[in-house]
Amino acid sequence: MRLEPRPRLVDWTVLVLVTLAVVTGVVSLTAGSAREAWLFVLHGAGGLVLVVLLFWKLRRVRRRVTVRPDRTVALSVLLAAVALAALTTGIAWVLGADPDLAGWTLLTLHMALGVLVVPLVLYHLAKRFRTPARADWEGRRTALQYAGLVLFGALAWRVQQAAVAALDTAGADRRFTGSKPRGGSGNRFPVTSWVLDDPDPVDAEAWRLHVAGAVERPLTLGYGDLDARAERREVLDCTSGWFVERDWRGVPVADLLDEAGVGEGARWVTFHSVTGYRFGFPVDVARDVLLAMHVDGERLDHGHGFPLRVVAPGRRGFQWVKWVTAVEVRETRDWGQWIAIFVSGLD
Repeated sequence: MRLEPRPRLVDWTVLVLVTLAVVTGVVSLTAGSAREAWLFVLHGAGGLVLVVLLFWKLRRVRRRVTVRPDRTVALSVLLAAVALAALTTGIAWVLGADPDLAGWTLLTLHMALGVLVVPLVLYHLAKRFRTPARADWEGRRTALQYAGLVLFGALAWRVQQAAVAALDTAGADRRFTGSKPRGGSGNRFPVTSWVLDDPDPVDAEAWRLHVAGAVERPLTLGYGDLDARAERREVLDCTSGWFVERDWRGVPVADLLDEAGVGEGARWVTFHSVTGYRFGFPVDVARDVLLAMHVDGERLDHGHGFPLRVVAPGRRGFQWVKWVTAVEVRETRDWGQWIAIFVSGLD
C-alpha cells in the first residue's frame, strides 16, 4: 500500500501542520504549568510528522524548481528552506545543541524562523491555493495513511525523548517546556529582558509602589514600607530556553489587594514596570503572585528587577514583570499589554 497521501492532501496536511506548529508554539510561550505539557508534545510530534510531509512535497515538485523556475517558485523554495531550518533548529535544540548565537539561543532562532514562515505561507497560498476534491478524501487507504502519520508522530516523539536522555547531559533535568537548568544560587542566573527593556538602576529612596485602579483605598508605598514576610520556592522558566528554581521572598499581592480593598467589579490585575512594560492576570490568579524583594536570601539585584519583581507560579519568564512600580486593579482585561511588551523601553 502506498504510504504517501494524494498530492493535494499532502499540500493541505502540510498547511494544517504548519498552522498547528505556529499556534501551539505561540500559545506555549505562556504555558508554564505541567497541566499544559500536552501543548509541547503536540508541537513536537506535529513537527516530526511535518518533516515527512515536506520530504514528500519536495520530492514531488523538484522538477518544477529545476526546470521552470520563476519568482513564485523562488519564494516557494525560500519557504521550504525557512520551514526546514525551523524544524532543524527545533530538533537540534531538543537533542541538546546549545551554540552561542550572539546572545540568542537555538530556541529563539527556532522561534524567529517560525514567525518568518507565516508571511511566506500566506504568499504561497495566495499564488497556489487549490481545494482538495472530494475524491481525494475517499477510501480506506486515505484513512489508514493518516492513521499511520499519527502513529509515526507519536512513536517518533517517544524515540526523540529517549535520544534526549541518552545524548543530552541536561536532558534529565529539563522541564517539559524544553528549558534547561542554568545559573548558580541567588542572583547568579541569566539576566534577560523582553525586547528593549534596559532601565537605569532604580533609586530605592525615590521609588514608590502604587496600588490603584478599581480599589477602595489606593496605596502609595515606599521601599521601607514593604514587609517581605512571605517566602516560596518557584521556578522561573524563560522562553529563551533556560530555567532556575529559587527561594523568593517578598510581599504577597493578596495582602496588598486586601489592604486596598478590591472593587466589586474588579476582574484583572495589571503589573506595571518602570519601563512601561506591563502584564496582567485575573484577580484570583494575581492573589497567588508574590512581589519578590529577595532571591535565595539575597536582595534582588538590578538586572533581576530590584526593587520588586513579579513571581507568578506556573507562568513563563516574560510574565514575571521586573522593576514593578504599580499594581493596577481593573474591571476589564488590558489588551494593550500585548503592544506594551514590544514597545516598552523605546523612550
